[in-house]
Amino acid sequence: MKQWPHAPLHILEEQGIYMVTCGTYRKCHHLDRPSRLTFVQNTLFEIAEEFGWRLQAWAVLSNHYHFIVSSPEHPGTLPKMLSKLHTVTAIQLNKEDNDPGRKVWYQYFDSRITYQSSYFPRLKYVHQNPVHHGVVHNAENYPWCSAGWFARFAGNAFYKTIQGFKTDSVNVTDPYDAIPINIENKSGVKPPHSKHESPL
Repeated sequence: MKQWPHAPLHILEEQGIYMVTCGTYRKCHHLDRPSRLTFVQNTLFEIAEEFGWRLQAWAVLSNHYHFIVSSPEHPGTLPKMLSKLHTVTAIQLNKEDNDPGRKVWYQYFDSRITYQSSYFPRLKYVHQNPVHHGVVHNAENYPWCSAGWFARFAGNAFYKTIQGFKTDSVNVTDPYDAIPINIENKSGVKPPHSKHESPL
């Protein structure tokens, strides 16, 4: 009988564009306030830049995140990058909750995007993830995703092209039920445009 692995298989041999999804352990809503979303998003920006991965789209919600990223020459550094991201953020969240050693993050899923026809719908899916989960009506108003950044810096033609794609048939691991966040208090959100790959 075939033995199935308990965690997703990660094959990182080729340079290219990857999509990554990760949820919290038991889907707990650890990122249930603006300060925590801001902290995790800013930490993602900093650590991705440190490892040479360039973000193209991202969404951080109350119990999971997605991002699309172009790899450096050696994409095998992705597990180390995510390990650092999860370690740094878990330590801080556990410190705030006075719960040292608590497991915060669960297994992540990554996939290399090899076709333009697959890339475009996934790009829109990540930009629009807060809408998909009913957190906001307009993703461009959600400070912890890339939709507003994309609207500002993508060329008009490319923006319209991406907006024209449907995402209902996109096969993405996303079994989460995110909760709305009060977006009025969003202090500390860093301008992302200097840290990420410009839209095509």
